[in-house]
Amino acid sequence: MQVQRQPRICVLQEPSGAARRRARAVACGVTFTSDDARAALDHLAIHGWARLGVLADADRLAALRARTDAIMDTGAPELGLFFQHDSATGAYADLDFGAGWTGPSRAYRKIEGLERDPVFRAWIEAPCFATLTASAIAGPVAVSRAVLWTKATSGGTELPWHQDGGKFWGLSAQPTLTVWTALDDAPVESGCVEVLPGTHTGGLATPEGGTIPEALTADARPLQLPAVAGEVLLLHNLVWHRSRRNRTAHPRRALSVCLMSAAIRCTRTRRAPRQFARLFDR
Repeated sequence: MQVQRQPRICVLQEPSGAARRRARAVACGVTFTSDDARAALDHLAIHGWARLGVLADADRLAALRARTDAIMDTGAPELGLFFQHDSATGAYADLDFGAGWTGPSRAYRKIEGLERDPVFRAWIEAPCFATLTASAIAGPVAVSRAVLWTKATSGGTELPWHQDGGKFWGLSAQPTLTVWTALDDAPVESGCVEVLPGTHTGGLATPEGGTIPEALTADARPLQLPAVAGEVLLLHNLVWHRSRRNRTAHPRRALSVCLMSAAIRCTRTRRAPRQFARLFDR
């Protein structure tokens, strides 16, 4: 299998946790403008990630957390969601990819299909994201996937370096915009997102996409992106990223939404092609 050489990695300085928390106090309720969107998208294009600031207020976070608990407790069978539970070891290789919802638990690492849920859909279609996509995506917008990623208290999965793209995704074109919202504080100790800035510029590391070969990441120097509850990050789908296990006494939950042009189609043939929800009445 041929792989690409690791692209040049940028080293960036991140603000301290205290600075981000001070920003949190003034960011809630501030209008997100097209200028804000363009600045973030410019940073994303260069580095593969960007911060939008704290956009979800306390009431919104309370509603999303409560709905998360209800979905984990009941499985929300009316929504047809995809569930994946953490493995007992926390190792990615030990995950069960076919079990689905196995009963009430706070240790589901992945819940997919949340664009079908009205509480999560309301956040996905918040005005700030309509403004963002107006600058990022020409024409109608669709959701490729909306996933809750959870690292349970003192647990979670060690997620290896990977890209969110490639043949495995079964799409007619590669999406490049993922919006990541922290439902809880996500400090380094809880398994925050880590990236290798600039790696998206090299394209796919392998044609299939997904996990990056270990030979390419042996000397990686990751940039950690801790976040506070309500903070929103942008990730380019092809930037190399990972997350570690949660070593705290608090859960680390985040909603990740991949947005794309509604012109992109599912190319899988083993089953009926997936239909993608359109957003913002565009």
